Parts: sequence; structure tokens; C-alpha cells
Amino acid sequence: MEKQAFQKVYAKITNITKATVQLKAQSVGYDEIAMVHGRLGQVVKIIGENVTLQVFSGTEGIPTNAEVIFLGHPPRLKVGDQLAGRFFNAYGEPIDGGPEVEGEIRDIGSPSVNPVRRKQPSQLIATGIAGIDLNNTLVTGQKIPFFADPDQPYNQVMANVALRAEADKIILGGMGLSNDDYLYFKNVFDNAGALDRIISFVNTTENPPVERLLVPDMALTAAEYFAVDHNEKVLVLLTDMTLFADALSIVSNRMDQIPSKDSMPGSLYSDLARIYEKAVQFPAGGSITIIAVTTLSGGDITHAIPDNTGYITEGQLFLRRDTDIGKVIVDPFRSLSRLKQLVIGKQTRPDHPQVMNAAVRLYADAANAKTKMENGFDLTDYDERTMKFAKEYSDKLLAIDVNVDTEEMLNIAWELFQEYFTKAEVGIKQEFMDKYWKKEE
Repeated sequence: MEKQAFQKVYAKITNITKATVQLKAQSVGYDEIAMVHGRLGQVVKIIGENVTLQVFSGTEGIPTNAEVIFLGHPPRLKVGDQLAGRFFNAYGEPIDGGPEVEGEIRDIGSPSVNPVRRKQPSQLIATGIAGIDLNNTLVTGQKIPFFADPDQPYNQVMANVALRAEADKIILGGMGLSNDDYLYFKNVFDNAGALDRIISFVNTTENPPVERLLVPDMALTAAEYFAVDHNEKVLVLLTDMTLFADALSIVSNRMDQIPSKDSMPGSLYSDLARIYEKAVQFPAGGSITIIAVTTLSGGDITHAIPDNTGYITEGQLFLRRDTDIGKVIVDPFRSLSRLKQLVIGKQTRPDHPQVMNAAVRLYADAANAKTKMENGFDLTDYDERTMKFAKEYSDKLLAIDVNVDTEEMLNIAWELFQEYFTKAEVGIKQEFMDKYWKKEE
């Protein structure tokens, strides 16, 4: 950290917990950083002259007469075109063996964009994953999470989205990644030759958990540089927001704050909203789209983290393993993109909304047929056909390993309709039937 003139130095700590220290200090601001016994800390609470600092690497071994130096500013990141293709830690320091970045220093954690400076999102952001692009199309400036159980391959999905998404820059914020996951991201990006448009901020399980609190702000400060200064289309991938929230609860519990639902801090909603509300479409063309991962405990979406997330974001993408095909799919029943109607049929083919609705309706009929079968009831010919259709629909369109463009997705859906159903059963407008239902030879 750079030194500066007139730094405030103190040497009397009044209280120490496992994650925080308290002292009396004047003229100190919220989020300001300080060196505590040579370790980085940040101001999280001020009552009169009593200042509480969270110490990112923990307080073990810090004496009460430790030197505390306030640096007079919040955490910062050097921004510039040299960020592209690099891996950094939670403090914005390179961890890929490359040189320091030259550029302009910016404070992280700036406020979100004033609503009057925003434009309604209207640009399709294609991911190549049919379970998203066909049924839950994403729009630039949107904020949406993946809800997934911890054993789901959500980091592989994130890496695939990073490689396939049509965006100028992809920024990965990794919180609590295992070393295997970190190396996985590094190798996938390297091997794909996509590093020139990907920037990564990584906190691994070997790093202190409280450092995770810096990662989203670092990622979003870099995103703002490319979206605002260069009018670029930026996609921010945050994984895993549950580990971010756990780090919040560590700090709040150590500060003796009364926990709210599920041991989470009472500020959880605003802590999450502060991050997600950075998603924006600018009138000049730049945009920040946020896709995050929220891991669930035993599929429990009523837990405080997914529950609060659902109020803030514009839908959710739900991963589950389909036992019929043995693959992970984007569940069409539990997934929702609230902004898809802004682009489907407008920036995609006109038959897209009709095909999407017909496919999900037939998939729902297959789920009913499966329930009948499990309960020992006889199946009709239509039931049998819907179940065969559902299996192929899952395999060819919902599975996360499918990588095709929206045109091809729609063509696959039409082929499945024609293989298993009559025109009347599919129930799509005649004009689209005439155009896409292939004539029998």
C-alpha cells in the first residue's frame, strides 16, 4: 500500500475479537483502510470516537499496543487496459506472476448508477447454453443468480458462460474457490485463448475468508472502467455469493451484532443489493451484466441468502441433475428471467416465444405422465410420447453441455415437435407452422 503524508497513527487498541479491533480515533471514514500491526484492515463501524476495524487476515497475535495507521482512503484498484487477461487477489495484486498493472487508481465500492442515467436493458446476451438462451434469455444490464446445490458443477457452467458469452469483457470474481477450481478456471481460459478478454479476482479457500468481502467490489470497479470509459459490454461472474454472505456473518458476529434469520447479519439485503444494483445498461452502449452463483443447502431456497437474493435480482437460473439423462440441466420450471420478453422474438427469431412456451408445456405434460406412471396408473399414447420428447428435450436443449446459437436451438425444438407430436398437439400459430414444420416427403 502506498504511503502518504499526514497519516493518522495510533497505538492503543481497546478491544480485540477474532476478526476485529476497536480503538479511539478521530476524522476517520467508513470503509477507510488501515494497517493494523502490518495487516490490512477496514473501518466497518464508527460510534463517536470508537472505531471498529475488520482485519482481513484475522487478529491472532495482534497486541493491544499495536501500531494502527489509517491510510485515508477505501481499498483501491489500478484500472487500465492492462487488466485484461490477468489474475489478481482480493486486494487487486497480481497472482499470475505477471507485472504490476499501470493505470489510474480508483476507489472500490462506489455507489450504483443513478436511475436517471440508466437505459432500459434491450440487448440480448447470448451464452450458447440452450437452457438459458431458449427459455430464460438474458439481457445486458440484468442481474441474475444460478441457484445450485454445492455438488453441482456450477463453476464449470460459469467457465462455459465466460467462454461462450457474447461480451467484450468477462470479469470473474471468485470467492472461496478451491485451488482445483482456481486452476480449472485458469487452464480453461488459457487453453481457449480467451484470456485477452477475461479478468479474474480470486480468493481461494487458503486465503482468509474475510478477504472475500473485497472481491465483488474489485470485480465491479474493473467492470465500471470498461463499461463507462470504453462503452463496452461487460459480463461479471460472481461465485459463490453464499461464501461472500458467510464472510459477512463472520464479521457481524464477531462485532456482537444480533444475527437475523439463519445467523445472517440484519444488513444482508442491503449488502447484497449494493453489489447486484451495479448491473446497468448505459445510454452510450456500455453495460454491466451480473451472473452470480448462490449455493443452496439441501436445495433450501427459503434460506436467508437465496431468499434475499430473489427479491433483488431479475429471476434465477436453477441447476439440477436430471436422473433420466444423467446430466445437469437448467430446470425450466424453477428458472426465470424476468427481462427475457424484452428481447425474445425481437432480437431472436419471431417464432422464439411460441416455441419456448410450447416446449415447456409439453415438458410439463411429461412430468404429469411420469407421476401417473410412478403411481401405477395406465399411460395414454400421448403420455408415452411426451415422456420420450422430454428425455430428448433435456438431452439436446436443457443440458448445460449444449453449445449452439439460438437459431439452431429453435430448429432442434421444431425437429422434436415434429418427431413426437401432431400440429394440433404442439399448438403454435399457423404462420410459424407453415414456415418451420417440414413437409412430409
